[in-house]
Amino acid sequence: MLKLSDDLLVKSYFIAIELNLNLHFIHLLETEIRIRSLQNQLPNISYSL
Repeated sequence: MLKLSDDLLVKSYFIAIELNLNLHFIHLLETEIRIRSLQNQLPNISYSL
């Protein structure tokens, strides 16, 4: 995940939701977004497990 830019990480998150990908993968993206303090770029809806 470290090689993924912040912008690409957030875009990947939205695409993963749109494509209804595995919730574990979405959770992994959410975790990395929180680590990078990018939560302000996400809607308030959480797809947490």
